[in-house]
Amino acid sequence: MNLLREVEKFLRQNDTAPTRFGRDAMRDPRFVFDLRNGRDPRPQTVARVRAYLEDCTQ
Repeated sequence: MNLLREVEKFLRQNDTAPTRFGRDAMRDPRFVFDLRNGRDPRPQTVARVRAYLEDCTQ
């Protein structure tokens, strides 16, 4: 699944602000906005975000 879609779904389901997610997951409040603007994250970044999403859904 596309990382941005996964993040957007998480934001909707958890009523989380994009800046809060970016700070918590990546220490970068602009992370979600950058993804929305076409940022292509490295594989390590994708793995880190997915690990964060997994931890939050447990």
